[in-house]
Amino acid sequence: MDSSPSARGLSLPTKILLGLLVGAATGVALNLAYAPPLGGAPTAAWQSVLWWADGVVKPFGDLFLSLLFMVVVPIVFSSLFLGVAGLGSVQKLGSLGGRTLLWFLATTTFAVLLGITLVAVFEPGKAVSPEVAEQIKQQYLGDAQARIAQGAQAKGWMQMLVDIVPRNVVGAAADNGKVLGLIFFALILGAASIRTAPERTRVLRELLESIYELCVRVLGWVMQLAPFGVACLIFHATAKLGIDVMKLVGFYFLTAMGGLVVYQLVVITLLAKVFAGLSPGRFYRGCRTLIVTAFSTSSSNATMPTTIRTATDEFGVPKEIAGFVMPLGATMNMNGTALFEGVSVLFLAQVYGADLSLGQQLLVVGMAVLTAIGAAGVPGGSLPLLAVVLTQVGVPAELLALILGVDRLVDMTRTIPNVTSDLVCSLWLARREGHVLKA
Repeated sequence: MDSSPSARGLSLPTKILLGLLVGAATGVALNLAYAPPLGGAPTAAWQSVLWWADGVVKPFGDLFLSLLFMVVVPIVFSSLFLGVAGLGSVQKLGSLGGRTLLWFLATTTFAVLLGITLVAVFEPGKAVSPEVAEQIKQQYLGDAQARIAQGAQAKGWMQMLVDIVPRNVVGAAADNGKVLGLIFFALILGAASIRTAPERTRVLRELLESIYELCVRVLGWVMQLAPFGVACLIFHATAKLGIDVMKLVGFYFLTAMGGLVVYQLVVITLLAKVFAGLSPGRFYRGCRTLIVTAFSTSSSNATMPTTIRTATDEFGVPKEIAGFVMPLGATMNMNGTALFEGVSVLFLAQVYGADLSLGQQLLVVGMAVLTAIGAAGVPGGSLPLLAVVLTQVGVPAELLALILGVDRLVDMTRTIPNVTSDLVCSLWLARREGHVLKA
């Protein structure tokens, strides 16, 4: 995916950014002009805006997302198999896998600790009055109860471990919630290919290489639609967000967004400098398309093909390393999600008036890391599991309604550190293996 300016006009990242700005500005303008105050009766003009947002604009945005998701399963399977098969030995696979999981665990834990620290210092939950909290809760209670119901269906951790091994690989490929099963099968099959004579697996490797290249070509076509898809997605979010809601939960919004921005600009940038040897300018020039795609889709899974292309084309990471790290990271490495969960749980505990003990806060850290790993890499995928964390520390899950109004924008932002952490991990591993990154 060539992101350089061409003689015919603007580069693709610039077009995507323009689409993002146009969609956001239009959505905010319509919201300010026609949205009723919180709790007020909707006008005919506002109902017309909602009809256009839900019935016309959102389907185009969803179509763009569906086109991205369409190539996720074949890219996950083929890239993981080829990545493992290309390592050359089971010992190398174990070494690479161990370092990858260590990166995931360390960065995710640090992210949730940062989120909890910010809430403990600034105490945003104590700035929301009980009257305001009740007003917002009533408006979003229905959505909150739906998220709670989803969280109640969450399986125990032992059962989740059992489900990693799929009984039906085809079923795992067809179910977004069971993508870990597909990943496990691809890893095992790739490891088996290492111990098999090359001539016996040559046809399979060539087939999967062709599938991978074809999906990458399709991805390139899809990304040409990104400026329009991004504009539709951000318009729908900003038009319905509600300025009144943002004002009422502004302290939470600022804390969550501030934490995500600090983590991205300070922590991720520092990791790229220390572990990959990249200056901030070089790093962000190389991943600008990735960042805009992650922000607009709110999905690590939908962004994953772009993450692989960014690593290989922009920075020179070998395909076997990028193909190994990115599918795992899109499912297991959720730095931004963990930070969001830490901020949200402590914020809602402060609103409720619950003073969490040190032991309870450590429980929040542990559960935030685990649920971030288990969260679906799709928009809003972490909210049902957040309800589970709230219940474990004695905070009513219904309070989740307080943050639903601004969650879409927070969700879009937290996807950025999710995917850029995967990118830096692949850069670090490539460097450790002796590969020279593109200057």
